[in-house]
Amino acid sequence: MKEFRDILLLGIISFFADVSSEMIMPILPFFIYSLGGTGLAVGLIMGFGDAIANFAKIFSGKISDRIGKRKIFMVAGYGSSAVSKLFFPFSTHWWHILFLRGIERIGKGIRGPPRDALIGDLVKEKRGEAYGIHRALDTAGAVVGSILVLSLLWFFGFPANLPLKELVGNEEVKEMLKIILIIASLIAFLAIPPIFLVREIISKEKEEKEKISWKLKKFILIATIFYFGNFSYAFFLLRIGMENIFYAIFLYALFNISYAMLARYFGKLSDKIGRKFVISLGYITFTFVCVGFIFIPYFPSQYFIPLSIALFLLYGAVYAFIEGNQRAFVSDLSKSRGTAQGIFQASIGFASIPAGIIAGKLWDLLPELTFIYGAVLSLISAILLATFDD
Repeated sequence: MKEFRDILLLGIISFFADVSSEMIMPILPFFIYSLGGTGLAVGLIMGFGDAIANFAKIFSGKISDRIGKRKIFMVAGYGSSAVSKLFFPFSTHWWHILFLRGIERIGKGIRGPPRDALIGDLVKEKRGEAYGIHRALDTAGAVVGSILVLSLLWFFGFPANLPLKELVGNEEVKEMLKIILIIASLIAFLAIPPIFLVREIISKEKEEKEKISWKLKKFILIATIFYFGNFSYAFFLLRIGMENIFYAIFLYALFNISYAMLARYFGKLSDKIGRKFVISLGYITFTFVCVGFIFIPYFPSQYFIPLSIALFLLYGAVYAFIEGNQRAFVSDLSKSRGTAQGIFQASIGFASIPAGIIAGKLWDLLPELTFIYGAVLSLISAILLATFDD
């Protein structure tokens, strides 16, 4: 089918962008420390970038609906992200990264909602599968990026257990990180050419001033509640006590492999049995994952590795259940898909910021509280979605 050719192209675009991003993300905190930054600097850089990306999502989706075009936002978004990444390795102070990551995240905010709206424009009957294919290829990029950065760190002899305080002034380690950042930034440019091969669907609804439906508002509210409890994967790594960067990236790669392998299947499943049921399964699965992480330290040591691997594979299944299918559901519930995708993605994005803060505060009190918090909110979200009238 012609539309699935375009979905594959969109997936390839996201694949290269994610290879680049997932090569950068695991080593960026270490690079920030090597530039004299602290934990506060890392938190500020990550939080600031995500916050402004969420603002950009609101406006890019709405404007793309207004002008009836999507590709121009994709070119601008992927292009600005790639250019900003190119300057990462040449930073000499941590605040340079703050500025550059801000631009990079704005690029992500500009391209995301119009791209996801275009998928909804292209495919009418099998949207779950279409979004699933796109998320699978996007996540395959994360797998490749994780494995590639792990291989390069090993090849360059990166000291995995090097104390953070010893990164400052360590020119040898800084040069290793710079080389990897340069490679990652160059890969980001591979995402741009395929954009010009994707068909542009001129939206016939661009002149309409459609209001967001009550059903869509309810679903966005439910999803936002879930994301208030969907804290960073870093807490899962901390829970099992892994401080070795190689094992951490290995587990993160397993998470992405599970996500990539299952995304299309669960997308097709939602086309057959309905989005609401499949997304609810994802929320409930996250509840079980959180419960598993509450008790994993209390299991005998011989079960530690297999249980940690199983839980990260199940964690990947959560995203396969929900990520593509939520976007498909938003497209199902709206004609002005760019506006709807922008509001949805911004809402869950903003929820993720306090989710991290609350999870961190609870962690400092008692680690089990973090996962109890996630389990309770995901279960509440599943119950609310089960009562949702679609």
